Amino acid sequence: MPNTLQMPLHGIRVVEFEGIGPGPLAARMLADMGAEVITLTRVEPAPAAQRLGGAVENPLRRGKQIEVVNLKSPEGKARALDLIIQADALIEGYRPGVMERLGLGPADCATHNPRLVYGRMTGWGQDGPLAQAAGHDLNYVALTGLLSLSARKGDAPIVPPTVIGDAAGALGMAFGVACALVDARASGHGRVVDAAIVDIVAMLGTLVQWIRANGQIDSARPSPFHDSPFYDVYACADGGFISLAAVEPEFYAQLLSKLGLEDVNSTEQYNQAQWPALKERIATLIGSQSRAHWCDLIEGTDACFAPVLSLAEALQHPHNAARRIYQSTSTGAIDVAPAPRFQALNTTI
Repeated sequence: MPNTLQMPLHGIRVVEFEGIGPGPLAARMLADMGAEVITLTRVEPAPAAQRLGGAVENPLRRGKQIEVVNLKSPEGKARALDLIIQADALIEGYRPGVMERLGLGPADCATHNPRLVYGRMTGWGQDGPLAQAAGHDLNYVALTGLLSLSARKGDAPIVPPTVIGDAAGALGMAFGVACALVDARASGHGRVVDAAIVDIVAMLGTLVQWIRANGQIDSARPSPFHDSPFYDVYACADGGFISLAAVEPEFYAQLLSKLGLEDVNSTEQYNQAQWPALKERIATLIGSQSRAHWCDLIEGTDACFAPVLSLAEALQHPHNAARRIYQSTSTGAIDVAPAPRFQALNTTI
């Protein structure tokens, strides 16, 4: 039966002052959830957006109404204020103080629309020593300490571009706006959402801090997440890679069984003295067969396994295809489905 539910943010109006990266992604998330988003953009796109996206259709604009507005002109400012008066929420991603200098800061908007939720997307936040400094995804993640965890001992850290920082910041902004909208509708009073990427990434690292407090990461001791044989990426004979993440004892036992390592005692999973030799043994074993071989043998079991896919391969994977996570556009670009998904409470599976 098709899902005919109305999206949860239907009827919500959002004005977006378009920047790059996390702000537009947050606004697209709200649009995906049913909000009406009007995006005010500059006549000339930002140089970084031109360099990274080129002439390809911008997927961050999906589901939005786009208007070109010169905010420094009286007409442009008047148009922006007109939209703000009718809006439930606003998202801007400029450096602190820019909107105030345009006469469109929170206090200015409050005189026209006291119920407005005012989302401010920045890297460093509205205050603090770095508030006025330029930065990007990699810098914000680095300052939280979490980037250091992407490296093995002695190696340089590496992180995928615009995933950890910008995407987390966008999700935090969307979450903050949605939360503030609930209160604004009940109380009649809007509020500012200070969505700093460095704050949000640090908050998402709560699980890491818990594990660190137990000495399981970021210490002189071997870490299950960097040094163990059961949580790692392994190279296959054909140049592909697979991931193993069998942290729980019962899943580890199944992994050993699937790999044919019947002589390894699964109850000694956390005997760190055995890790180097066993890790080398597993690496040699995985490297003796193709990625397809290991997918056929292990994928879909409780051994906590997944192949490491390219972006193009992810489009075709049966699980992703069944859930319609990705779709190929007419230009060959990959479009991503909205998330999370919703069903009526009384839906039966």
